[in-house]
Amino acid sequence: MVLPFDILEYHQRLEDTKKRMADKGIDVLLITDPANMNYISGYDAWSFYVHQMLVIIIDEPQPLWIGRYQDANGARATTWIYEENVIAYPDYYVHSEVFHPMDFIADILIQIGHGKRNIGVEKDHYYFTGMALERLQRGLPNATFHDATLLVNRVRIVKSDQEIEYMKRAAKIADLAMTKGVESIHPGVRECDTAAEIYYHMVKGTPEYGGEYPAIVPLLPTGDRTSIPHLTWTERPFVQGNAVIIELAGCYKRYHVPLARTVSIGDPNEKMKQVAPVVLEGIQEVLDFAKPGVTCGELEEVWRKSIKKHGYEKESRLGYSVGLNYPPDWGEHTASIRNGDSTVLKANMTFHLIPALWFDTDGIEISETFRVTEKGCERFTTYPQELIIRDHMDLSGQIS
Repeated sequence: MVLPFDILEYHQRLEDTKKRMADKGIDVLLITDPANMNYISGYDAWSFYVHQMLVIIIDEPQPLWIGRYQDANGARATTWIYEENVIAYPDYYVHSEVFHPMDFIADILIQIGHGKRNIGVEKDHYYFTGMALERLQRGLPNATFHDATLLVNRVRIVKSDQEIEYMKRAAKIADLAMTKGVESIHPGVRECDTAAEIYYHMVKGTPEYGGEYPAIVPLLPTGDRTSIPHLTWTERPFVQGNAVIIELAGCYKRYHVPLARTVSIGDPNEKMKQVAPVVLEGIQEVLDFAKPGVTCGELEEVWRKSIKKHGYEKESRLGYSVGLNYPPDWGEHTASIRNGDSTVLKANMTFHLIPALWFDTDGIEISETFRVTEKGCERFTTYPQELIIRDHMDLSGQIS
């Protein structure tokens, strides 16, 4: 078995997590976010559609992996956890109206002597349900439950040098996927064909290293749908004169580098001509200002003042911490680049800066993922930072 990181790095992550547990008075931490499970143990499988868990006990040297019986070999294959710490529940607990995996987990915790301790659970994320908490509390009536949402996420916010290296590889995949996706856009080409081209290169990667499935599918709103963020693709063909927004991410070892660009099929409309320089100016001012010691809120203020000079405002946040994740989101859910966020930038924090602007019938996205360095920041990707204008060719190669 070859782990993505040195075993000492996993041990350090575990110790850093235990320090936060101690600060919050938590003896036993139940981790159900698959990204956090991966971060601590290395566990990597598409098994998060059923209940699974990593259990960190503050006075035990190894975590426990508890999950579905047929996934136990995946834990043995992808983690540094000892054989005896991999515990599997029978399949009759899966999607049952009678049995629940949290009943099994509660019984295990009682059996190993932790039924009366302070237990932390990740209450607010996609993979931990209200029923899961209810069954845990029913099965552990003598335990005291604490909200441990984002406890591990905050450990993850500063990346190691190896994590940064993986993000650099993800960036090369993002550059390649964006290049191929943009090249595929012509009048008459279907949106789904461009999405397929992007997906192909995201997964194929480079000759040096392959890619992985991203936590978010490629987003591809077109025409007046560019005013609506988070739309994917349709089977409709691209039309001369329309704009297309591409937002994607390269992914390597589950580490993401998102990248967004706006493409005009033919000459851009007047709104795009006016707003693109404003966005590009604001991006550069933010990147120039970003450095250790600056807060996320101060970054947003730089952007807000920059676009206000031109009469624009942005309601949504400007960006967010990004890195290791699983569907449905590549964001880390900790720091956001927005007004009032007091998170102080530190070296090796990584952010997706997405200063998108959406209007009534169109929108523009030009984004960058950047790393905070010792003295400033640096972009991960190298794709041209501009409003992209595609030629007027139709599928036959004739000028349309």
